[in-house]
Parts: sequence; C-alpha cells; structure tokens
Amino acid sequence: MSSLDFPLTTAHAAREVLREWISSDALRGHCEGVAACMEGHARRLAPSEVERWTIAGLLHDLDYERHPTPAEHPRVGVEFLRSRGVDEEILEAILGHAEHAGTLRRTPMAKVLFAVDELSGFITACARVRPSRFDDLEPRSIRKKLKDKAFAAGVSREDVAKGIAEMTSAFDLDEDAHLAACIAALREAAPRLGLAPAG
Repeated sequence: MSSLDFPLTTAHAAREVLREWISSDALRGHCEGVAACMEGHARRLAPSEVERWTIAGLLHDLDYERHPTPAEHPRVGVEFLRSRGVDEEILEAILGHAEHAGTLRRTPMAKVLFAVDELSGFITACARVRPSRFDDLEPRSIRKKLKDKAFAAGVSREDVAKGIAEMTSAFDLDEDAHLAACIAALREAAPRLGLAPAG
C-alpha cells in the first residue's frame, strides 16, 4: 500500500506523505523544524492537540516543491489534504500561513503556524553557524541576528515581526518566551534536523 493510502491523522502518516511529495532535504528539514516548534508551543497552549498541531507544521509546505507559485501554493496541497479527510482547522491554518492566500488566522493553531514558519528557519540558520548548534543559543542572539539583513536574507523579517506581534497579543507570551520556546523545540528535534552539536 502506498503511503498516500494512509489516513492523515498522525505525524507518522504526515511524514510518509511528505516523502511522497517532497524530494528536497532542505524543504523536508524546514517542515520538520516548523513541526517541532508547533509541537513545542502546543504542549503549553493546546496540550490535547499536540499531534494535530505537529501535523499542521509538517504539511504546511507540502505542495511547495511541485507548486511554488502564489497562485498554487498552498491551495493545491490543501485540496489534496481535504480529499484525504484532513480537518478544516488544519487546512485553514495551512492557508493562513501564506499571506497571499488571504485567509484570516482565527485559531490558535493558525496564529502559531504563521509565527513559527519563517522564525524556525531563521533560528535553524543561526544554529548552523555555531559549533554548539542550539545548545547555548539564546533569544538575544536571535534578536541581534534579525537586525543583520545580510544574514539568512531569504527570511522575511516582516513576517517574523508580524508573527511575534500576533503571538504576544493572542497569548500570555512575550517575545523572549516565544523565541525561547522555539529554540528549545528545535534543540530537542536537532538529531532529526541533522543539527547535533559539532565535535
């Protein structure tokens, strides 16, 4: 049976579908990083929903390799996932992570997915240039690097700032707590991301 026949109700099934849709190690790694941050925040904000939040993180860029244009991404992926019975809250969150889709971020899941998408990639980029990777990485280091427009230039500072603003207004969580939660989640996921400390 193809992995595409599995019910998409577990992180394991979501990872099987990622393997079918995405060949790029970098893009799969990004999805894993976003999923780690979603899982980390869900433990505090929605402890009964950890698996669903993780699935949203894993699948948010499912179609990006095959359908990267704003006209297609993430709508193509969402329609596929809808055909597989993925629930509408997850689909709405996936649509909401892409500003061009014009979908309001109404749920905690959607707000967090947007807030960790660009940020998780930026934190991972910070870890890559450090021998200790995530081990002694702190929020102040992330804030400092965000001011360096030449570092990880592909990361949208505007989306990072907007995500932080949405997090701090929607939850009892300040900027440093948000950054620290993402760092901790990525540190825990480091072996899966291929980012264990050097040496």
